[in-house]
Amino acid sequence: MRILYFADIRFPLERANGIQTMETCHALAVRGHTVQLVVRPDTHAPARDPFAYYGLPAECRLVIERVPTAGRGGIAARIAYLAFAAGRAPGRGRADVVFTRDLGVASLMTRLPAGGRPPLVYESHGYAPEVAAALPDLIATARKPSAGKLRRLAGREARVWRVAEGYVTITRGLADEMTRRFGERARLAVVPDGVRIDSAWGADVNAEPGVPPLVVYVGHLYAWKGVDILLQAIERLPDVHGLIVGGLEREPDLARLKSLAARLGIEKRVTFTGLVEPPRVPDLLRRATVLALPNTPSAISTQFTSPLKLFEYMAAGRPIVASNLPALSEMLEDGVNALLVAAGDPEALAAAIRRIVDDPALGRRLAAASLKGAPTYGWDKRAERIEALIADVTGAVA
Repeated sequence: MRILYFADIRFPLERANGIQTMETCHALAVRGHTVQLVVRPDTHAPARDPFAYYGLPAECRLVIERVPTAGRGGIAARIAYLAFAAGRAPGRGRADVVFTRDLGVASLMTRLPAGGRPPLVYESHGYAPEVAAALPDLIATARKPSAGKLRRLAGREARVWRVAEGYVTITRGLADEMTRRFGERARLAVVPDGVRIDSAWGADVNAEPGVPPLVVYVGHLYAWKGVDILLQAIERLPDVHGLIVGGLEREPDLARLKSLAARLGIEKRVTFTGLVEPPRVPDLLRRATVLALPNTPSAISTQFTSPLKLFEYMAAGRPIVASNLPALSEMLEDGVNALLVAAGDPEALAAAIRRIVDDPALGRRLAAASLKGAPTYGWDKRAERIEALIADVTGAVA
């Protein structure tokens, strides 16, 4: 099949959005499909090679096309991208399906004549009005949306749900929420995010004598990610060290957490790496005694999140301690492949970390179970599920 994938992001992008987009498109191409990935230009000079940046082999069936938005910013770049997408998509001779996780692009596609465009598959990562309303409390740089914007987002959600030929959600909770809001629909698939499965991921690492237990977190440092809670838990564990992988120097979250570590008196026990390229992450995860996923309850994390780090943690073959939230418990089961604790509770998080540190056999059992389940969430499996939905969609509209 010929898949036209729209992603209105500069590319390559350091965030999870960029990783998920590239991995999904690459896995679909490896399965034999021709994938045209339409993105914005890289802002680095010289421009980076996305295959090298994400540590993926070149794939001739994946073609990356950059929209000429250079020199434009903000709304001007967005308009330029949407205009390009509107001109690129019409005509079924160019592609068999349009795929996007961008609600604005999906809404635009639904306004084109159905007979004059390929069928549309939209991948939802949350109910946009609810996410937008919550973001100012979750991300320091987010602005409060106007009532008009929330109405527009709600209208787009309803229209895409009704008109898109295929629909993907990343969690069962999100699928249930969208169905509750808008009713049943055909060709709806729940497809979680994924991980690159490598034989070295779960390899044993022999701990050096005298090295203290290490709790590792990987990902963004927004408040809703719960790293503040993790630092408070580490404060309660004087023999435990922490490794926080991620964060951008130009954003306030890294400085906020370094300041918190200093106030807690644990700055000598916690290392902040800042931004790390994706191919370096597995080796850092394999150093862990415990991997932490301390999300706090929020409009995003309770029902909508399918964090890449969760699947990377599973593939690393290290014991996981995570917040007991519905979106995470779709993949994790307390006492089976992780320890689940009350979200936002540093005492509970510290107690679970202590259990694993003091009981290595428990840690090995949890790690083995999560590692065994990881291949279920390989990017190849994700591509296979998306491929099945696309085949259903294209067959239905043929």
